[in-house]
Amino acid sequence: VQLQASGGGLVQAGDSLRLSCAASGRTVSSYNMGWFRQAPGKEREFVAAINRSGGNTYYADSVKRRFTISRDTVKNTVYLQMNSLKPEDTAVYACAASVVTFTSASYTYSRTSVYNWWGQGTLVTVSS
Repeated sequence: VQLQASGGGLVQAGDSLRLSCAASGRTVSSYNMGWFRQAPGKEREFVAAINRSGGNTYYADSVKRRFTISRDTVKNTVYLQMNSLKPEDTAVYACAASVVTFTSASYTYSRTSVYNWWGQGTLVTVSS
């Protein structure tokens, strides 16, 4: 599967932004999908994930109740709706696909090592 992220940009604190991750080659329903981000000088961190069936979503504590991950199987795209953005959300955001089963107990979805395919990132900059 090939993944293409888009939708990043420069916004002010409190604004909203929606990122898209378009998949090609296979349908998004074939994979568990995740969003990760990497701020300058920091390690890549988990943001959100959605399982293969679309029935379960997972979020990092720092984005809960502000970000929403969803998918459109017709458009073969996964989205990350980001509301109430903060300067600390500034990062390069990338989407990824995994065939490993996600379990809440083991936080599998948050590990970069379980994702086999990665798209290039899209930059989100939040000004204060």
